[in-house]
Amino acid sequence: MTTVVPPDQPGAGLIVAGESLALLAALPAACAGLVYADPPFNTGSRRDGFRLRTVRDAAGARRGFAGASYRSDRTDVACFDDSFGDYTGWLRPRLEETRRILAAHGTLYLHVDPRESHYCKVLLDELFGRECFLNEVIWAYDYGARSSSRWPAKHDVILVYARTAGGHHFDLEEVERIPYMAPGLQTSERAARGKTPTDVWWHTIVPTNSRERTGYPTQKPLGILRRIVAASSRPADLVVDWCAGSGTTGAAAQELGRRFLLCDSSPGAIAVMRRRLGDAVPVTELV
Repeated sequence: MTTVVPPDQPGAGLIVAGESLALLAALPAACAGLVYADPPFNTGSRRDGFRLRTVRDAAGARRGFAGASYRSDRTDVACFDDSFGDYTGWLRPRLEETRRILAAHGTLYLHVDPRESHYCKVLLDELFGRECFLNEVIWAYDYGARSSSRWPAKHDVILVYARTAGGHHFDLEEVERIPYMAPGLQTSERAARGKTPTDVWWHTIVPTNSRERTGYPTQKPLGILRRIVAASSRPADLVVDWCAGSGTTGAAAQELGRRFLLCDSSPGAIAVMRRRLGDAVPVTELV
């Protein structure tokens, strides 16, 4: 097996093309200050990603400023089958290895679907200990299909666990403040300063026409990962993402000067991360 040596310079990263469990097994114990994982959600369907590029075209069907015509070109980027017969059985060995590689002050953020979150929490309580549970973060957004037969599902769940009960790193002062929902009830100084986020995060998804958009089907917003990395990692820490997808964790770590290690088994994901993070971030393959 290829030996995986984590980067040692602030802001430096490494992309690993390979299976997540193999990567985790190749890493030394207690090497990571933060692990964020956004594994497939077990939706039972195929996930397809694409990018839209709008260009001026006299024959285009879309009309814009001053009557100009445009067309939208779609480029397919990556896809994968999101279905597991035994989801928690697939997760268990990866979470066991995740706990092993976390430093004593480290934290795990596991990003999952609400349909699976309760099973995942029971599993994490077993592996990490209930005393290490920190938060069930709700990421709420307003996008996607509507339903007339139930409340429309518009949130994800992020389960947060410490490696050591009471010993984890967490610094709210490093997190960008957000506006008060009722600023008129605050003093002018408090309203101007804003407040620190709670465990419910209102944040838009990455729009299809956004410059941030990579086209990867499950891309998460940079703002979400920036908040996680800022609050739960120290400047010298290694940040690991073993289902890295579009590389958002790496982009946040790079921006904040953290070392990072990204892994994905999808060639499409590796290609997206190469483009997004640049040639300065090397790619290695597990063999």
